[in-house]
Amino acid sequence: MESMQEINVYLKNDFDIVAARQAVRNVSKSMGFGLVDQTRITTAISELARNIVLYAGEGSIYLRVINNGLRKGIEILASDDGPGIVDIKLAMQDGYTTSRGLGTGLPGTKRLMDEFSIKSSLGEGTQVIVRKWLR
Repeated sequence: MESMQEINVYLKNDFDIVAARQAVRNVSKSMGFGLVDQTRITTAISELARNIVLYAGEGSIYLRVINNGLRKGIEILASDDGPGIVDIKLAMQDGYTTSRGLGTGLPGTKRLMDEFSIKSSLGEGTQVIVRKWLR
């Protein structure tokens, strides 16, 4: 898979979450995503970035334009060196939350995007990769 453009956003506070949202909105718009998909992508990155700041304290969002030869899309890697997720299966259940939130974070992000993968190790951090393809 060829990568064409990459943007990295370091996350430590709410202002950084806004910067990540703006970056992904600008990239997805310039790629030709429609308004609905721009909103889906921006919402997904917002959830991932919020989780990093809330649970890990800091981390990074890496966005890149991808092309698999047949189609073009956007890939987002959310990465942190935080405490990790104790039970990924539980965290992926609708309604589950450890922060008194709505419990839509990870499962909602998965529904918003075309592809979703997560890896987490206790004491080492979490990496989530999501992709959305141009239709």
